[in-house]
Amino acid sequence: MKKLQKSEIINVLSKINDLSRGKDIYSSGNVSDISIKENNVQVTLEVESHRAGAFEVIRKQVEKSLHELPNVTNCVVILTAHAAQKDQNLHANKSINKEENTHSIVLDSKVKTFIALGSGKGGVGKSTTSVNIAVSLGLEGYNVGLLDADVYGPSQPRMLGVSGRPRAIAGDMVSPMKNHGISMMSMGLLVPDETAMVWRGPMVQSALNQMLNNVVWGNLDVMIIDLPPGTGDIQISLAQQVNLSGAVIVSTPQDVALLDVIKAISMFEKAGVKVSGMIENMSFWECPDCGRVDHIFGEEGVSKEADRRKVPLLGKIPLHSDIREASDAGSPTVISHPKTLQAKAYREISKKLIEIFEITKSND
Repeated sequence: MKKLQKSEIINVLSKINDLSRGKDIYSSGNVSDISIKENNVQVTLEVESHRAGAFEVIRKQVEKSLHELPNVTNCVVILTAHAAQKDQNLHANKSINKEENTHSIVLDSKVKTFIALGSGKGGVGKSTTSVNIAVSLGLEGYNVGLLDADVYGPSQPRMLGVSGRPRAIAGDMVSPMKNHGISMMSMGLLVPDETAMVWRGPMVQSALNQMLNNVVWGNLDVMIIDLPPGTGDIQISLAQQVNLSGAVIVSTPQDVALLDVIKAISMFEKAGVKVSGMIENMSFWECPDCGRVDHIFGEEGVSKEADRRKVPLLGKIPLHSDIREASDAGSPTVISHPKTLQAKAYREISKKLIEIFEITKSND
């Protein structure tokens, strides 16, 4: 195969226009890096934060055009954004002082309580727990919002059973999607399911800010925020933008998962966010035929860690195929299987959260 030349890449980029600027993206300075290794191409596009969403269309166009070059084996186009000075400070290895944070004035005035659900690693059932807690709070008579802050792997549209795009209201404001009595917003509603979010830090922060402040949430008693797993930009940005009432950590009792839980707790503490409880998910499996209980992922792991940290253990959720099936069907367990042990566990956890955070109803 003929060796790919940088001039061939530049030629393609010079033919793709940024209509809002009236120039092609190469001459306008939107291309910050071109890397070629054995005919594998990586191009980095850089734009202002407020233009990030609109530029995703151009990113896809660049990727498609470069793939069409005969000598290109593979191509990745990354979209990043200019970071303001305060955003750059996020990435410095400094502790975050909550008193110095500038919270979202627009959102804070409409939401009384913010609860973030986090996890040290993926695959522990955090998103499933988030949606069931949100719906449980709704069943208790509260006005509930659910923010899917997992920009890279949004799953709440599927779990809550919503599809389509949010309805534009005025200017750049949109209405949240609603189902099962819950208002929800997610990046999964704004991009096709098969689209990979090839975004870097400032872009992610911009997307989170828009989901917080460009959505007409209305007056909410509580907002459940489903964080991405781990510790990164989104968690830190959230601590700066929202006056979080507290965080809840979800984990399996497995030792490997608990190692990452410690990191997640440390991150929240540095951000000035109190960890108000822990949930042990996939705690045990009960045989439907004989009633035998097996602790597949270990026993009492989260309970012991909660005791060690002096953090309340909010509940233990069993491992059951009904939970997975209900999530895939867009009908959370607390609605589709309300009399099961797992549904009762979610409901009890929600009642504990009402007490811990002193959540009040709009008419109280």
